[in-house]
Amino acid sequence: FEHHYPGDFIVEYIGQTRGWFYTLHVLATALFDRPSFSACVSHGILLGDDGRKMSKSLSNYPDVREVFDRDGADAMRWFLMSSPVLRGGNLVVTEQGIRDGVRQVLIPLWNVWYFFSLYANTSGENGYEATRRTTSTDVLDRYVLAKAHDLVVTTTAQLDVYDIAGASAGVRDFLDALTNWYVRRSRERFWATEGLTDDARDAFDTLFTVLEVLCRLAAPLLPLVTEEIWRGLTAGRSVHLTDWPVPGELPADDDLVAAMDAAREVASVTLGLRKAGGLRVRMPLPALTVVTQDPQALRPFVSVVSDEVNVKEVRLIGLDDAAVHDVGVSRQLTVNARAAGPRLGKGVQDVIRASKSGDWQADADGVVVCGGVKLEDGEYTVTTVVADSGARHRSVATLAGGGFVVLDTDAGPELVAEGLARDLVRIVQQVRRDAGLAVGDRIRLTLHVDGDQARAAVERFGDLIGGETLAVDLAVAEQPPAAGTVAALGDGSAVTVVVEKA
Repeated sequence: FEHHYPGDFIVEYIGQTRGWFYTLHVLATALFDRPSFSACVSHGILLGDDGRKMSKSLSNYPDVREVFDRDGADAMRWFLMSSPVLRGGNLVVTEQGIRDGVRQVLIPLWNVWYFFSLYANTSGENGYEATRRTTSTDVLDRYVLAKAHDLVVTTTAQLDVYDIAGASAGVRDFLDALTNWYVRRSRERFWATEGLTDDARDAFDTLFTVLEVLCRLAAPLLPLVTEEIWRGLTAGRSVHLTDWPVPGELPADDDLVAAMDAAREVASVTLGLRKAGGLRVRMPLPALTVVTQDPQALRPFVSVVSDEVNVKEVRLIGLDDAAVHDVGVSRQLTVNARAAGPRLGKGVQDVIRASKSGDWQADADGVVVCGGVKLEDGEYTVTTVVADSGARHRSVATLAGGGFVVLDTDAGPELVAEGLARDLVRIVQQVRRDAGLAVGDRIRLTLHVDGDQARAAVERFGDLIGGETLAVDLAVAEQPPAAGTVAALGDGSAVTVVVEKA
């Protein structure tokens, strides 16, 4: 008893604040003059989809066996542990909520493992045996390793204080960076058609290292799927019997993580513009202008952003540069008279007039001087304004740091043709998969296209189509082949595809 008392941890729902937590403290104080437990979590109330407290008598909850059979026990566990219920809030339990966790976390995690195992097994004669290594100098490798380092630090701290929902959110955010940024941007590095390169080895070892650490870190949250993946990676006995990760296993680089996350934001906002404008990502666009407070921090990632959002040129401009006016962006100062008035007195009116006339500036340290008067925090706001130029081929969106992205949407015939060629690549790759071909299988490809633009795209970008699909021979048929697969291209024209293993 002396060894185990007071208890390290206790959990009950919020209704037991008076009934259980309080009673334990009263008894412990009366009997031993000390607390009865060191830490507790008081969770909220689970509600059925009818809004009432979940109850056996009401049967207002999903059938647990059906959920386990369809989505797995980890899905239910994640739904509960990542929810506000562990921070005292109430939670409506729905099957859709459980499936959202499958879509956002379980499937991405499994897809990364599947991607790694698929490409590792097809690299070289007998596949590539990846090892734990953090020495790659590739900027994407360094970023994901540093991002994993930060995840280890924050998740360990959160679980130490029983912030399970916070730890779950961190794992989910990291998975987004891993799957939708690192793997997507590194995909070509894993597939070396002419033999395994040093760059491919760096990519394999980095992904192996990050995935192995992630499994150990997420094991308390997703015990079954992490066990399956970790044993597949390491051939070890169990992820739950190995050591908890420590930050020293991975390199830290705060500046790189901050800069790359800023580049990810630029890409995400730009892709949002493309989606809103109905501009499919496979069609290249001429240019993207990024207006930001620190353009130099983004400069090393220009090519990464350009590839991700599929533009031919990325232009970086500082918020204070004169070139900002060329894209119709300006900064406006608004003086808060109520906050500045008591300090400036009658002079606040002169400062307001100066702000409206543009007589103000901010130095490198962010100090704002308006009409010759230095303003203090809270006495003003600075907003960035984009002029409505009426341009038809220009889309603008704001960034969290106060900057903007300006997307040139005027795609000429050459870019439209390249976009159609990339549509064809996607269709052929799907036909390959449907035919059960292995990733490295060479093919003979026959195409029939019924639109002038699409035919021109095949003629202009035949080498690109053949190279991306591993076609040793590309033929264009005059008539649609009888046994072909028919699909629609981005311009609405139809293509018939025949794939044969070479």
